[in-house]
Amino acid sequence: MSNENKFNFSEEENSRVTNEMNKEAAVEEKKEAVKKDAQGLFASISNFLSELLDFRDDTDRDATIAAIKADIPFKGATAWILVCSIMVASVGLNANSTAVVIGAMLISPLMGPILGVGLSIAINDIDTLKKSMINLAVMIILSLLTAWLFFKFFPLSEDTSELLGRTKPDIRDVLIAFFGGLALIIARTKKGTIASVIFGVAIATALMPPLCTAGYGLAKSNWDYFGGAMYLFGINTIFIALATFIVLKVLRFPMLKYANSKKRKRISQLALLIAIIVMAWPIYTFVIVLRESQMGSDYEQFLKYEIEENESLWLQRQKIEPEKKRITLYFNGEITDATESDLRKELSGYKNISDFDLVINGNKNVSTERLMDLYNKALISIEQRDSLLLVRQSELDTLKAIFSKKSNLLDNNSFMLLAKDAKIRFNDLEYFGYAKMLESNDFKNIDTMTIANIRWKESINDSLMLAKDTELLAWLKNELKTEKIKIKRDR
Repeated sequence: MSNENKFNFSEEENSRVTNEMNKEAAVEEKKEAVKKDAQGLFASISNFLSELLDFRDDTDRDATIAAIKADIPFKGATAWILVCSIMVASVGLNANSTAVVIGAMLISPLMGPILGVGLSIAINDIDTLKKSMINLAVMIILSLLTAWLFFKFFPLSEDTSELLGRTKPDIRDVLIAFFGGLALIIARTKKGTIASVIFGVAIATALMPPLCTAGYGLAKSNWDYFGGAMYLFGINTIFIALATFIVLKVLRFPMLKYANSKKRKRISQLALLIAIIVMAWPIYTFVIVLRESQMGSDYEQFLKYEIEENESLWLQRQKIEPEKKRITLYFNGEITDATESDLRKELSGYKNISDFDLVINGNKNVSTERLMDLYNKALISIEQRDSLLLVRQSELDTLKAIFSKKSNLLDNNSFMLLAKDAKIRFNDLEYFGYAKMLESNDFKNIDTMTIANIRWKESINDSLMLAKDTELLAWLKNELKTEKIKIKRDR
């Protein structure tokens, strides 16, 4: 028998090893191919995004600098346009008209000095910075003076929503100002400025209404309104200038060169200091406003989820004092120690108000059952009062009928004379009527109030109508020899 082992599998083993090595090599080749494909895809996406978002090649540096510098001065026609736009915005706030306020934003030339501040710091141009700051100050003073004069002669009958919306800024105002400023300066630097973007930013950042609201605050000596409105204007101004500075630095606008090296170094250091200050203030403001917004959001959620949705709690009123880090809650009914402990525990779960002191005031003398009893008694009392009022109304109607019969002829003659005089003195009057109304302030004594019902021509604007109402009321008081008269206008 041969010495060779008949069970020798060396050839099969070699073949298997070779196949496995070939498979591993094939897998490695596929991995490399996939890796190369991924790198190619990443490079393609990177190139696509670079081409999509890169705006440096489309920048006209010289034209941008010249355009911004040309818009800085406030004199002549620009000053009058500013005054007119402030007047239009003030009328819009007075009439609570959003459309009028938007129109004022479109015609206002407020952006020039603000962009000038950002440009001058970015390119180390101290002369342009001085010019921009001076014109910005002139712009603010002229705007405040115009708004003050308007609201001094045409005061609001009540604070409108358009006005109140500009007295307390929040984080949204910061974001609008910054991203609006970014859009504005990017549009400015593009070859062939995009006018629609500039108009849109003028509306979004809303520089006009805060100045008008501040003027209203001065006219009314309401320093809370004045301070809040100027704070909002300051946020808008600073963040627009900051956005301008950042974009011009990204675009690598050339720094202004000075022949004197010492002067260049000194101005460069000054510009750097101003840039740090300009950037530090908005960052601080952003943090503060963000903190206030987060705190307000947590507070609203705490009230909603921990109190309002708890049927066993009856919240009467509440207040939050951020400066004192205190929340005060007033409840109807008794608040148990367990409930109070649970509320404090839940408050600790809201990150931005977790360190606030929670003051809980419950009315231990008024339980739910007691309140229901009082409610039922009040209903009975109201029903009895209504019955008594019906009797008194019947007696009053009888007296009014007797009075009307006795004085009808005299009233008719007096009315015709008064109506003719009113038409002669107030030519824009289209309709006039008046009647005497019985009224009671204490539900014990009856008094007589004269109501004048009028309608002016439609061509007269609201502001003029208010002035004519005042003049007509004074004339009627003199003619009728009474202070107890009111004007009711159909339109």
